[in-house]
Amino acid sequence: MAEKQKEFSLEENFERLEETIGVLEQEEISLEDAFKAYSAGVEILRQCNDQIDKVEKQVLKLSETGELEELDHGDTDV
Repeated sequence: MAEKQKEFSLEENFERLEETIGVLEQEEISLEDAFKAYSAGVEILRQCNDQIDKVEKQVLKLSETGELEELDHGDTDV
């Protein structure tokens, strides 16, 4: 049975990623520990992507008339 993971803020996840990178940059890290750190980092990145997607859906843009509109995901003119 999988445990429910603690929800971290995006900023907390960025900090966790930096810590994970620090672990991976250690010269004396074993292959097993490097793989565990890498796997944890991939999961943190997945959480970051999910959080960024959630925020992106809430972003509003100003129309030409100065009114707020929901972000159109179909726009390719960036």
